[in-house]
Amino acid sequence: MNEEVNKYLNGLKKWKTELTKLREIILECGLKEEFKWMHPCYTENEKNIVLIHEFKDYCAILFHKGVLLKDPENILVQQTENVQSARQIRFTDLPEIEELKPTIKEYIEEAIGIEKSGKKIEKKKTSDFNTPKELEQKFEENPDFKKAFKNLTAGRQRGYLLHFDKPKQSKTKTSRIEKNMERIMDGYGLNDCVCGLSNRMPNCDGSHKQLEKTE
Repeated sequence: MNEEVNKYLNGLKKWKTELTKLREIILECGLKEEFKWMHPCYTENEKNIVLIHEFKDYCAILFHKGVLLKDPENILVQQTENVQSARQIRFTDLPEIEELKPTIKEYIEEAIGIEKSGKKIEKKKTSDFNTPKELEQKFEENPDFKKAFKNLTAGRQRGYLLHFDKPKQSKTKTSRIEKNMERIMDGYGLNDCVCGLSNRMPNCDGSHKQLEKTE
């Protein structure tokens, strides 16, 4: 077992029992245990298959190529609209994990088979996402803002495009754009930490609320 994973699990205040069980199930499938992106990650021939992670309201096993799984039980979850390939199975208690153990193993075995087959995921390019006319207008009004947006990583750009284009009303789209202009100018993504307190860097975990309470 990976020592870094041991430290990670021992340091958890919540979901320790559930993630330890998921770890046990995954290792029974013969995968190699590593520690990547600050979470336990399990690989086959150096290829990422699954990882386990925890959130406030649930813990989960994440399949890196989950979109290719058949999902006969209809239990896979797309974490956000911007996630194209990965899918989660979410849990809220230990009995739920124990009940789904055979299914979890079946999904893991299928995921291993998909990786061995060399099957690839055709991901949408940033240019395939719709750019709202309200954003185009802001680009025209502020070339520096357009440059800052284009300098973001492709994933961050896609996240903003989905977020800005989701509302039906134009004024709501404009409001969302204006609310995030400063973040974009500073080079941050929609879900990036800007306070520096997050334990999930670069993602925000809500730690900024501690600052708001003291202001």
